[in-house]
Amino acid sequence: MQCPLLYRFRVIDRLPEKPSEAATRGTLVHAVLERLFDDPAAERTAPRARAMVPGQWDRLLAAKPELAGLFAEDPGGERLAGWLGEAERLVERWFTLEDPTRLEPAERELFVETELDSGLRLRGVIDRVDVAPSGEVRIVDYKTGKAPRPEYRDGALFQMTFYALVVWRLRGVIPRRLQLVYLGSGEVLTYDPVEADLRRVERKLLALWEAISAATESGDWRPRPTKLCGWCDHQAVCPEFGGTPPVYPLKIVSMRPAEAGAPEQGRMDPAPPVP
Repeated sequence: MQCPLLYRFRVIDRLPEKPSEAATRGTLVHAVLERLFDDPAAERTAPRARAMVPGQWDRLLAAKPELAGLFAEDPGGERLAGWLGEAERLVERWFTLEDPTRLEPAERELFVETELDSGLRLRGVIDRVDVAPSGEVRIVDYKTGKAPRPEYRDGALFQMTFYALVVWRLRGVIPRRLQLVYLGSGEVLTYDPVEADLRRVERKLLALWEAISAATESGDWRPRPTKLCGWCDHQAVCPEFGGTPPVYPLKIVSMRPAEAGAPEQGRMDPAPPVP
């Protein structure tokens, strides 16, 4: 949806991307907020969460040693200290938006997967799922950036309605509430979906997969320039910046199910379409 050519670079070509400080900080903050719920409710305090940040950073480094390169040119450790301090502030801000002593999530970092009637498979990871005694479901996602302006909120909610669709298809229950917690600006965006919303998302996903299938058949993945291009790691091979994409790695063959005879139309996940 953001850029067809970027999809190709990431999913089909699998071009490497450098880790960024912002994305890594998001991963770190998510880890702290997930693991805080391992503690008894009374111990889920802001000082406790803040103190968890350095330890979780060490765990993240152990799992992904390449992240050390983010601060390779920081011999004195000043940049790292400031970066960790910002992560601590984001964690602390969460306590002004939610009270974890009153929450007992049913699921954290929940991997979900379902297959639609069309054969399209959907996958995702939900930050938190809360279930009320009445059985009502709330899906919560943490964002370490700032909340979008009102005119851009539909795009922000697309991810959440995607999750709601998957949960509905898996459990037969439409989530009562979708909640985006923006730690960067200290705002909470909520939306209460109805069945018509989820059916609309399903139609959009099917249309999106048709577009992916058509581009896979033709090899025609066009860039879609936006302000986000300045953050892209692939400018050197993007025509918008005078670059030439690498040789297309897939044979140009039909992806359409009726012609391919495949039992599975495709996956909306980080796996390349298989001709």
